[in-house]
Amino acid sequence: MALELRHLRYLLAVADHGNFTRAAEELHISQPTLSQQVKQLERTLGTQLLDRTGRTVRLTDAGEAYAHHARGALRDLAAAERAVHDVQDLSRGRLRLAVTPTFTAYLVGPLVAELHTRHPGIALTVREATQDRIETGLLADEFDLGIAFAGPHPAGLTATALFTETLTLVTGPHHPAADPAGRPLPVRELADRQLALLSADFATRGHIDGYFARHRISPRIAVEADSIQALTEVVQRTPLATVLPDAVTHDHPRLTPVPLDPALPTRAVALLWRTDAYESAAARAFTRLTHDLVRTRGYPPVA
Repeated sequence: MALELRHLRYLLAVADHGNFTRAAEELHISQPTLSQQVKQLERTLGTQLLDRTGRTVRLTDAGEAYAHHARGALRDLAAAERAVHDVQDLSRGRLRLAVTPTFTAYLVGPLVAELHTRHPGIALTVREATQDRIETGLLADEFDLGIAFAGPHPAGLTATALFTETLTLVTGPHHPAADPAGRPLPVRELADRQLALLSADFATRGHIDGYFARHRISPRIAVEADSIQALTEVVQRTPLATVLPDAVTHDHPRLTPVPLDPALPTRAVALLWRTDAYESAAARAFTRLTHDLVRTRGYPPVA
């Protein structure tokens, strides 16, 4: 029997689900057909790939070795298909971008607008994800590019510095925190103020809490939110302040960045991609316009 791509996909589906029934449902084929196809693959290779004796179907040692190479083969074939369809003049194309959550508040919008202006034929998919999810997704060829914080990163990823993100106190028109002379606000004064902050699900919240802990203050947290949009709405309508990247205020004229003394630690932002991945014309174009936009908007460079 000649091996076909479907045999690889069938084996990997069973391995991922640990069950023939669920794998068949995902593949939209009958369970007997799936079982027969996997057995054909095993006969062709002359070895057992799946252990069917337990409640959960699992790969044998030979199956583990084969599945590792099968996943790589399917990933490389998918990249080959994208390369064939890649159009160098950018009249069309596809780009899969992943970003950590805070960047959706001030960076994704301008980037998408600029990409659409320059190259309206490129279809862009944006996924918001945690940093570790972005890294694993890039290695698994689920994303073409990622925007996250600088390393260390897993082996197999390449990073290029974009800019330095500065976190600061952010206030609205109803908050009296800003000094008319522009002097930084001593952090100890936050102990008597009420804040609205991101929830603990955000890595940024851990960054903020660590800063407060180092300076031995415990601000009163009046509101916790799971989106930056919610925080900016709250701060614009109440006397509450928040702590966010100061770049968020660039597109919100009713928000004001108030520097703290001592300043919150900065974070280096990087563009990530899989080192051995095929670089499409769309990815190259997006990389160029990202660096252009960072310079245009005056984001501080990475030291």
